[in-house]
Amino acid sequence: MNWIESMSRAISYIEANITQPISVDKIAREAAASPFYFQKGFAMLCGFTVGEYIRQRRLTLAGTELATTDEKVIDIALKYGYDSPDAFTKAFTRFHGATPTAVRKGGAMLKSFAALKLKFTLEGGCIMDYKIEQKSAFTVIGAQKTFKYEGAMEVIPQFWTQFFKNGGGQTVCGTYGINIDESMKGEEFDYLIADEYKAGTPVPEGFVTREIPAFTWAVFACKGAMPNSLQSTNKKIYSEWMPNCDYEFAAGYCIEMYANPMDYPKGTNDENYYSELWIPVKKK
Repeated sequence: MNWIESMSRAISYIEANITQPISVDKIAREAAASPFYFQKGFAMLCGFTVGEYIRQRRLTLAGTELATTDEKVIDIALKYGYDSPDAFTKAFTRFHGATPTAVRKGGAMLKSFAALKLKFTLEGGCIMDYKIEQKSAFTVIGAQKTFKYEGAMEVIPQFWTQFFKNGGGQTVCGTYGINIDESMKGEEFDYLIADEYKAGTPVPEGFVTREIPAFTWAVFACKGAMPNSLQSTNKKIYSEWMPNCDYEFAAGYCIEMYANPMDYPKGTNDENYYSELWIPVKKK
């Protein structure tokens, strides 16, 4: 099954089970993909997480039922996964800009978040610089934190900011940003701000070492100001490279490699700034 077919099956599964308990693990199994790469690919292609998609679809449907049926608010809340009227009211008001009561009385505007539909378009034609490279195992030293997939794109940049603000850059420069989900089926993953580790070097308090196993890596070059260059390349990997290549994901690792910002006049904002994305792959 290719990536396009996987996404299509995942979306169909979500829509068919929108009023049932849905886990990312179940969705990923339907898509014949690991939760690790399915969640990353979904967010890159769609611009929002799986959890955000499900939540906004449920609130859209709940709004329609409030406006067009006589179902009790509590029954609609429970139907779409909310354990209490208060929790439902808060989420509903945040999304629609009006309370359930206001909608039920009539006159309040509702927001609609349409179901995703895949359509085939003529895409590609862009040049992606990449190489397939066998790398031996290596060890890194870094600051590590565990994140949930939901909201990770917003909180990881905050982790970097806080890391340097607290003086972490005196120990680790931040050559790598490393995602690790070894089981490839959890709802959380480890993220490290890291450098390569020299054996025998003392590990300061607050830092850890992790071994990165030997893999065959697809290494993608990113050139341009951050974070746009990295995000753009990441999206192309999932939307253009993966559906058309002879490789598939091999393990729950993803590495961002950053050049030294001091080597560029405008640092990471320089139009020529260089970074890379490494993804472990194997032949299909």
